[in-house]
Amino acid sequence: MTDASEEAKQIEKLYEFGERLNEAKDKSQNVKDYEGIIDATKTSIKAKQLAAQLIPRFFKFFPNLSSRALNAHFDLIEEEDLAVRVQAIRGLPLFCKDTKEYISKIVDILGQLLTAEEIVERDAVHKALMSVLRQDVKESLTALFKHIWNVEDPSQDDTIRDKVFPLKAELLRPQEEMERHITDLIKKSLGDVTGAEFRMFMDFLKSLSIFGEKAPPERLKELIGIIEGQADLDAQFDVSDADHIDRLISCLFMAIPFFVRGASGSKFLNYINKHIIPVFDKLPEERKLDLLKGLAEISPYTTPQDSRQILPSVVQLLKKYMPRRKTGEETNFTYVECLLFSFHHLAHKAPNATNSLCGYKIVTGQPSDRLGEDFSEYYKEFTERLSSIEDLTRATMKKLTQGMAEHNKAMAAAKSDEAKESIKTQKQNTTTGLRTCNNILAMTKPLHSKTPAFIGDKSVNLSWKEAVKPSVPSSATGTGVKRPSTAANGSNNFATKKGRGAGGMQNQLVNRALEGISYGGRGGGRGRGRGWGGRGRGRGYR
Repeated sequence: MTDASEEAKQIEKLYEFGERLNEAKDKSQNVKDYEGIIDATKTSIKAKQLAAQLIPRFFKFFPNLSSRALNAHFDLIEEEDLAVRVQAIRGLPLFCKDTKEYISKIVDILGQLLTAEEIVERDAVHKALMSVLRQDVKESLTALFKHIWNVEDPSQDDTIRDKVFPLKAELLRPQEEMERHITDLIKKSLGDVTGAEFRMFMDFLKSLSIFGEKAPPERLKELIGIIEGQADLDAQFDVSDADHIDRLISCLFMAIPFFVRGASGSKFLNYINKHIIPVFDKLPEERKLDLLKGLAEISPYTTPQDSRQILPSVVQLLKKYMPRRKTGEETNFTYVECLLFSFHHLAHKAPNATNSLCGYKIVTGQPSDRLGEDFSEYYKEFTERLSSIEDLTRATMKKLTQGMAEHNKAMAAAKSDEAKESIKTQKQNTTTGLRTCNNILAMTKPLHSKTPAFIGDKSVNLSWKEAVKPSVPSSATGTGVKRPSTAANGSNNFATKKGRGAGGMQNQLVNRALEGISYGGRGGGRGRGRGWGGRGRGRGYR
């Protein structure tokens, strides 16, 4: 350990080196002085702090000592003493102020330091990174994205996004040229990214003006193309590939806001229809509901042609989950809600397709009406299924209503906060269950007519869309629509057993009702996990 007198001598010597270098007209001649500053990084704490200021200040004048100087400075960043580390971090932007070739290296180091534990150290890193970004935006962002692509700690994703995103208007100049450059950088990287990384990049792209609300159709098509590539829609589907299933569903929800804005969802729909629905029974249970919810949310934005193609698959699933007669099997009411919602919106755009599927008598004047054929048996069967699900739904609503009364009594008697919170959750679940049942009855009612008026407006709101009301305003995260992480957490799977007596049913219903599940690999929101298990296989962006 250096004593006080020795440390004072080291500091005095460093000031001498600095003063001579300041005064020298040709500083490159003062090699010994700069070498003395570099050597001071091996001495006392105070001397190291001063050296951390002087090394970057005179760095550009001694190119032959650049390696020694950088290595010595980088050693200071790894010092145990916080003050030394902070001073060394603050000096990093100076290395590339006049020597641009070091930008990539400095940004990479700052990227590694973004998750520093000490607040003062983290703040120094953020300020240093912004300083480097302002020096050369294009080179710095290129280096930063390269670092992110190789990062092993997904918690850094949010950190980088939160610091860089708000400054994009200031940093990205000229705006369109720089935004185009960033977009191209991201697209080139997507052959090997995790779910967390892909979401961060998509969030960044959606925040750019070239993809804003006034973006032309070709820009939306470009974003959809990126998402489709990540979803691997050109690959043969393997139901045992859990990673692909996660990516596919996560990407589907990510794409929905662009479908709302008019982009085509044909490729997603065709893939689901051709590859996923035929093996629906083999999907993991939680992914079945994810898929049906995604299908429901996309259905209002499908084209008539796509609607006609996928309607037969939706009707087959409806028949599976709306049995013709009561059995002892489980009824999954959320599945039924999703499928009825999809059926209405798809049939609204291709109404006469239901003639041969459900036995309706809808006349459009087209050959596809098939009015000369007898589909009366289909109509009888379909309406029997509707009546059966209506009976089950009403019975379940009665039990849920009774259960709600019990919850209210239990809440009045609850003593602890924990008990009250548990009852509150059960009440919320019951409320969502009732909403699901009400939706089912609202959607089955018009389908008894031989010429039904299919719902194609917003008169029916999906139960999970209403179930969650965030207590604080939430920005457009995740997929970029008003479906923040809470929306997924509130999306539930409501299933009950058929043909059981009422005894004990209320508690069973509440306990089973609306089990929270997530959208895709990210849990519907911005999780800290790796997203989908493996890395994405973005087509065309390797």
